[in-house]
Amino acid sequence: MNDSELAHFSALILARLDELANSTASGKSAQAVVELDQQAVGRLSRMDALQNQAMAKAHQASRDLERRRLTAALNRIRDGEYGFCEDCGEEVPVGRLKLDLAATKCVSCASG
Repeated sequence: MNDSELAHFSALILARLDELANSTASGKSAQAVVELDQQAVGRLSRMDALQNQAMAKAHQASRDLERRRLTAALNRIRDGEYGFCEDCGEEVPVGRLKLDLAATKCVSCASG
């Protein structure tokens, strides 16, 4: 992989990390403690609020995992290891990296 491609992938990773940071900030209120709303009707409203809170926490966990994977990919770019399979050492196809910026394995090793 040449320097131009590495710079391109680095820019894509940084842009995605910014998106994740923005969505994390906007999702904080959805993860807050669910208060009992005396104006809402019955326990179904509270159950809906609890379910929404649980989904927000699950989305946050997913964002955290993606952020860790992308940060590791940036470290591999810095170390000159980005784009190479961690199992066999062969180049990971550029198309695969476009689909998953943090891919660490070639198609053969990932499927096996």
